[in-house]
Amino acid sequence: MKHDKKAIESFFNRLDRSRYMDTQRHLAGADMPCPIGHGQTISQPSLVLSMTLALELAPQHDVLEIGTGSGFQTAMLAKFSKNVYTVERIEALYERAKERLRTEGFSNIHFHYGDGNQGWLEYAPYDRIIVTAAAERTPQALVDQLAPDGKMVIPVGDDFAQELKLIEKDRNGSVHVSTLEYVRFVELKKDTE
Repeated sequence: MKHDKKAIESFFNRLDRSRYMDTQRHLAGADMPCPIGHGQTISQPSLVLSMTLALELAPQHDVLEIGTGSGFQTAMLAKFSKNVYTVERIEALYERAKERLRTEGFSNIHFHYGDGNQGWLEYAPYDRIIVTAAAERTPQALVDQLAPDGKMVIPVGDDFAQELKLIEKDRNGSVHVSTLEYVRFVELKKDTE
């Protein structure tokens, strides 16, 4: 049974975004993305909440997150799922988020330093997948790692226009795609870039 929307909103309202920011903490309460270094941003809070709600998380879910970033979205996922497997390609962000989330007391988060385009095959399939950077197209590796009855939220598009896609895989393995809203995320990079 999925978590109640009010419970997720309540935790979100208590989660101190400033603890996930090393600079510009005075902007933590603003509904806007903020830089976290290395050309990356912490997403605007309203988008973190809407993406979390779109996943319809349940306590038994294993979630794959592509783009750990500051760990703010990771904390939201970890509170409402069984396990979070999070992948970050920028080593400094990876190390900082790992330290921050462990200090916060989360014990159900598994960290991987690598290319998120490849997912994390070792623990697949995942009940839910969330991608926090924009891809030109949905990586097939992520679709393959989505479990039957699974949901994935991913921004897809170019530098200027992106659609937040909800990708659902039914129990027979058929994939259905819908657009939730228009968004603007940093680019999902590959290791070759």
